[in-house]
Amino acid sequence: MITGLDHVAIAVSSIEEARTFYEKLGLEITAIEVVEHEGVRVAMIPCGGTRIELLEPLSGDSPVGRFLERRGPGVHHLCMRSDDIHEDDAKLREDGLSLLRGRPGPGAEGATGQVLPPKSAGGVRRELSEPAR
Repeated sequence: MITGLDHVAIAVSSIEEARTFYEKLGLEITAIEVVEHEGVRVAMIPCGGTRIELLEPLSGDSPVGRFLERRGPGVHHLCMRSDDIHEDDAKLREDGLSLLRGRPGPGAEGATGQVLPPKSAGGVRRELSEPAR
């Protein structure tokens, strides 16, 4: 079941350059990690009861690199928190929604997630994520 908004992901060409803007707003990056299989460097910024996730591509041919090439910096996806990603994945499949992964897979901070393409999610890429336990 979806329990809330986990984060809003923003594609950026450089986390370090983006950091300056968020610091001017009084926000701080609390964690940075590389998610190698996704081809990104990820920075998390707590903001109220949710987070902003900055996505910096490791190369131009990564999914986020291609996103930046086509669209430029901006909102990449909205992520909703799940309390049981496998149950939610099964329900989405049962309902006939298109999913980008064959099954839920690893994400930043040890979370497990599934991704819905924009065409299946009202025009905005959505991620469902169950935090690490």
